[in-house]
Amino acid sequence: MLGRHRRLALLAEGAFTPLDAKTAVGVLRYRPEEVVAVIDGSRAGATAGALVGVGGDVPVVADVAAAAALGADGLLIGIAPQGGGLPEAWRAPVREALARGWDVLSGLHVALADDPEFAALAARGGAVIHDVRRPPAERPVAAARAAAVDALVVLTVGTDCNVGKMTAALETVAALRARGARAAFVATGQTGIFLADRGAAVDAVAADFVAGVTERLVLEAADGADVVVVEGQGALFHPAYSGVTLGLLHGACPSALVLCHECGRAGVRRRGADDPTFPLPPLPAARAAYETASAWLRPARVVAAALHTGRLDAADARAACADAAAALGVPATDPVRFGAAPIADALLAFREARRATHA
Repeated sequence: MLGRHRRLALLAEGAFTPLDAKTAVGVLRYRPEEVVAVIDGSRAGATAGALVGVGGDVPVVADVAAAAALGADGLLIGIAPQGGGLPEAWRAPVREALARGWDVLSGLHVALADDPEFAALAARGGAVIHDVRRPPAERPVAAARAAAVDALVVLTVGTDCNVGKMTAALETVAALRARGARAAFVATGQTGIFLADRGAAVDAVAADFVAGVTERLVLEAADGADVVVVEGQGALFHPAYSGVTLGLLHGACPSALVLCHECGRAGVRRRGADDPTFPLPPLPAARAAYETASAWLRPARVVAAALHTGRLDAADARAACADAAAALGVPATDPVRFGAAPIADALLAFREARRATHA
């Protein structure tokens, strides 16, 4: 990860849950071979698999010392809280990790390398602080250039934030590759960057340049790819994060969209809980909104739906997928629970139909 194989301790103190520690959960799901332990003293003694459903027997331990005893050699900040700051109680484990000479990997909005105390400790111990949420140095301005690429550009969009847009993108890329397609994943958030070792956290980019940075990422990924799947962020319906969503939509210029939704969530998620003040739209209304907003620059269609069915049992989850497919008229699946094959097949069929139309 970020240049070398690591033995990571994931810091999730007091927050190791599927929703609160989504960075840790993403790393455990897709790069478990680089995780030695999770640090959360309130849940020490359990396993990652038991608490969040991924990570298997990776132990949850009380502190940095316990992780070091298991062979950890780096610390990854495992949460992405609203506001993006480092919780005050987490300064001590970060200090201890740096004092041990461990690299620290962070996706917070606050750059840890700019903290004088942390910078001094890193210099003294020969450690590196990787702040992957720093915006790119260049500030490109978008001009709808991504609309001209030969590859099918796909964007995962959601009814809300934190509904599985990154996971849907990664699972879809894997399913496309299994079918022989040259599929590329574009990371647009901190967890995606940790997993892909490249990308840009677009929510840290100045508003005027979100679309331009996204456009550049798509142009780079499209070289040699049949399908480019862009990780979505936020939601058009979220009072805080709609801006970054629209910037991604117009920077990526997708022609296909995958609509993501968590079953059982009724209101926008704010401050760690559902907020009924902002009810989520029905899936057909969400599809209409995304297709309308996309068409302001380039027409796009919702080709499939990806559901997060973690609150449901298996039978109800399958029923929810069937209901979503009926409501939208496109395939719907939980890509983690049931696989992303229906999404991949729908995208490849859409790509072939699009190529035939333009032949």
